[in-house]
Amino acid sequence: MVRWQPGARERLQAAALERFAAEGFDGTTVAEIAATAGLTERTFFRHFADKREVLFAGQDEFERLFVAGIEDAPDADPMTVVATALEGATAFFPEDRRSWSRARQGVIDADPGLQERELLKLSGLAVAMTDALCRRGADPIAAALAAESGVAVFKVGFATWIAEGEQRPLAAILRAVLGELRSLLAS
Repeated sequence: MVRWQPGARERLQAAALERFAAEGFDGTTVAEIAATAGLTERTFFRHFADKREVLFAGQDEFERLFVAGIEDAPDADPMTVVATALEGATAFFPEDRRSWSRARQGVIDADPGLQERELLKLSGLAVAMTDALCRRGADPIAAALAAESGVAVFKVGFATWIAEGEQRPLAAILRAVLGELRSLLAS
């Protein structure tokens, strides 16, 4: 086995996604992921707590981007602050990760346990955003509604971004989805 080559984490993620797509999440072992990446199981566990974390790695950074966007936004109503946070959080999804994100979502969509985990992560994001809005002085109910709406906008926008044939940048899609939500609420 080749050792000490850079990019072990990325190689493990690519190998896991390849194996999950071919064998299914439950049909893939950590040993198989490591072998496909040309690494050891021990190396796998240096980078990930378990095979689910290959798909959910970076959640802390993802959440931090949203919270930082809320904290750094100019004074405005909670929904406008959330819109600013949505825009900033797109940095977590560079254009060159669209195909990886599409494949990742396919694996998640095929497994109820992974779907549940994703919903829990998004629920945690809504709580963190609500807390950040409250620290800015927002009314708790307004903060919770804005945060939950922001998560809904993100979910719909992300699903659109990874759809086959979609070419628009994530930020443009999120702005469009947010505009649609505002139109629905205004009618």
